[in-house]
Amino acid sequence: MLDCPPMDRRILVTGGAGFLGGHLVETLRARGAKSIALPRSKQVDLRDPAATLRLFQQEKPELVFHLAASVGGIGANRAHPGVFFRDNMAMGLGVLEAARMTGVAKVVIAGTICAYPKFAPVPFREDDLWNGYPEETNAPYGVAKKALLVMAQAYRQEFGCNFVMLFPVNLYGPCDNFDLETSHVIPAMIRKFAEAKGSVTLWGDGSPTREFLHVRDAAEALVAAAERYDSGDPVNVGAGFEISIADLAKKIATLTDFRGEIVWDKSKPNGQPRRMLDTTRAQERFGWQARIGFDEGLRETIDWYRGQK
Repeated sequence: MLDCPPMDRRILVTGGAGFLGGHLVETLRARGAKSIALPRSKQVDLRDPAATLRLFQQEKPELVFHLAASVGGIGANRAHPGVFFRDNMAMGLGVLEAARMTGVAKVVIAGTICAYPKFAPVPFREDDLWNGYPEETNAPYGVAKKALLVMAQAYRQEFGCNFVMLFPVNLYGPCDNFDLETSHVIPAMIRKFAEAKGSVTLWGDGSPTREFLHVRDAAEALVAAAERYDSGDPVNVGAGFEISIADLAKKIATLTDFRGEIVWDKSKPNGQPRRMLDTTRAQERFGWQARIGFDEGLRETIDWYRGQK
């Protein structure tokens, strides 16, 4: 456990320029953190272990949030399974080893719901992480992230490293990635409906269910874990509800004033059949729960996107 308040520590955030990272940095600064290192990929290639170690030796962080990742939606995962596996494994290996070598007091790691088995019982509980293989379209990414949990627990056992890992559900919110080639489902739908002239085509048949967490709630969970959680057990971070992709499409269509036809391309994959997390452990272990309502969060995200346009 950190022997002084986390906000008084030297903090390093990998992926600090990304979607979740940007909101985490805002949250940290609002809490009073003054020493935050934000390495950029143009300056430090975290896939290079030597460069990563030099970064840690230079910045001397006491608290690290490891958020850097190669991510994307179903299309990106299908197109780049090797890249997603290689990059996420390499970054995780380098960051955790550098943290061990330089004596970092604590590392908080962001995992992914994609690590769960394809047919895990709903709601997903942390004990089910190893009871099957992930959904095929994002398995390389999910397995790479889940391997970091093994590494974090092994380093805790052998070297006494205080590495903790959270598994967030699908995130959304302002500043998300709205590139249709690489975006996740909510920003992709928002852009398609907001820009549509007639019909909108969506992947699959609309039957899968998903759970969505506002990115600011996820940032609060990371900070809460840094302040109050010191166990090697993985912890789910979610909003505690599920919605079908079809109902999500209807909701976003209404909020964007789209009145055209929604066409489902059933030749495209659905992805995992259902996703929803049991978040009991987060509430019991460090007192965190989601606070931003889904409709409220969607309206804010749509307003932000339109403001950028």
